[in-house]
Amino acid sequence: MTLQRTRGNNALSVGLATQYLKDLRRRDFLAGESLVDGEWTAGGERDSVIDPATGEEIADVARCSAVEMEVAITAAERSFPAWRGLLPVRRAAILRSWASLLLEHKEELAVLVTSEQGKPLAEARQEIAYGASFLDWFAAEGERAYGETIPSHKVGSQLQVRMQPIGVAAAITPWNFPIAMITRKAGAALAAGCPIIVKPAPETPLSALALARLAEQAGFPQGVFQVLVGSPIELSRPMLSDTRVRALSFTGSTEVGRLLLSGAAESVKKVSLELGGHAPFLVFDDVDLEKAVRGAMAAKFATSGQDCLAANRIYVQRGIYGAFVEAFGGAMEQLRVGHGLEPATDIGPMTKLSVASKCRSQIDDATKKGARVLSVKQAATLGPNFVPPTLLSDVTEDMLIVREETFGPVAAVLPFDSEEEVVARANANEKGLAGYVYTDSLRRALRLSEQIECGMLGVNTASFTGPPIPFGGWKQSGLGREGSRHGLAEYMELKYVCFGDLGA
Repeated sequence: MTLQRTRGNNALSVGLATQYLKDLRRRDFLAGESLVDGEWTAGGERDSVIDPATGEEIADVARCSAVEMEVAITAAERSFPAWRGLLPVRRAAILRSWASLLLEHKEELAVLVTSEQGKPLAEARQEIAYGASFLDWFAAEGERAYGETIPSHKVGSQLQVRMQPIGVAAAITPWNFPIAMITRKAGAALAAGCPIIVKPAPETPLSALALARLAEQAGFPQGVFQVLVGSPIELSRPMLSDTRVRALSFTGSTEVGRLLLSGAAESVKKVSLELGGHAPFLVFDDVDLEKAVRGAMAAKFATSGQDCLAANRIYVQRGIYGAFVEAFGGAMEQLRVGHGLEPATDIGPMTKLSVASKCRSQIDDATKKGARVLSVKQAATLGPNFVPPTLLSDVTEDMLIVREETFGPVAAVLPFDSEEEVVARANANEKGLAGYVYTDSLRRALRLSEQIECGMLGVNTASFTGPPIPFGGWKQSGLGREGSRHGLAEYMELKYVCFGDLGA
């Protein structure tokens, strides 16, 4: 089969983001100034912000240096005693105020996200609500950072374990969820009593700086929440080397995560890493085909495929393999490719040209090695960052797309015969962030929930994230967890206290 849908000319989208941005009520969201020690810093040099759909410059932002990062670390250290000393209920009130401001400005923030990241506007709106939900969650969770009382093994002694904030925290956040990845990290750190410095991805600074504007409005004291935009290498060096920074959280590639972990080892920082995924999606022949196809569409094409949870290796049992490929291809045919600000768009541009190029190289490699390519057609004039939704069937384990994370709207489907075989194939990778199993057998679901090597598993569902769950992976997909009570613990230290004879 050949998928036939064609989209229109990209020239129709030129200037679309600029026009939307002109209509923002909050003009300060476009000022492009970093928040350092309570001051909005314009800086001497500016970096361009590009609409990935058209290649147009839509704004510019101040480029901070290592000097400004040192100022931010000093400010955060200075603010720590007073912030940790606030009652948890007071910190919670400020977090909830911040969450309310995000929702109040949801439409404007969504326009910023789509303009600089590229995802469809409807998905950007969902991200704002998702981001606000982490602030609400951690506002309450910070009020429940309970310790323990241990039955004593020593006569006349009382034993306690306390949870105390670790100190200054730093976060390096990605471009695929430029709002939610900040609030998921910052919400936990701030609720725990830690000031935090955020370095957002250079591709998506406007979203982060708008969050900082709203944080200031919510009432965070000077130095407690800071955002610095600039060179990832230059700004990360002080974060790693300065002993005053006690915790570092990073979301991004495994390759960069390794470098940060090595750098943080010099000062023995507490590090949490949410790294790359390569999720297997297992479909057994006892499952309802329509349900499995719906799940595969949701797991593969959210955020135009630029999602670490995306289903990268779709294994389908041979008895329904042909029917699944046909139905999956038919569903993909309905996807519309275009600028994220166009209402009908399902698949926007890749945020970075390198991501689009990697998708194309994986398609070329699979084609040369015998895969069938079924692709939604699109006009070439849509631009270099666009990748059409592409279905690769008859994929084999020697192809690049099976060995490497895709991070785009390219779906690889592979047949399998037995449960034992597919579990071994699913686990034969050093990434272990998420996985999916579709089966109507309860016994099989329980078995595979034990056997699949990943930090998160969805059984007959593609939707399982949210504030209450411990988000994170196994193997080279990361360290630590975000969200849930475990996410709060990433910014706290355990202290054991033994009370002996306290006298009268």
